[in-house]
Amino acid sequence: MFDTIAQLETFPTDLQMRRIDPACNMRRFYGMSIQPDLFGGANLVREWGHIGAHGQMMIEQHPDEGRAVTALMKLAAVKKRRGYA
Repeated sequence: MFDTIAQLETFPTDLQMRRIDPACNMRRFYGMSIQPDLFGGANLVREWGHIGAHGQMMIEQHPDEGRAVTALMKLAAVKKRRGYA
């Protein structure tokens, strides 16, 4: 059996990304964090919008922290392909 604590220390639980393109007048942010819930699961909290303005927020519920980390990593890969850094 693998060590869950060691796995969670290896993978990020908080990630902030930005996409700034002056040619397109684009200044956006995308943030993700994993937060425990009261029932033993984990929530992936996503926030996005224009830099300097209030953005939008969405909360995804996951049965455990490992699956939430997997969802965060997949979403981060998609955002990187779209130009976020």
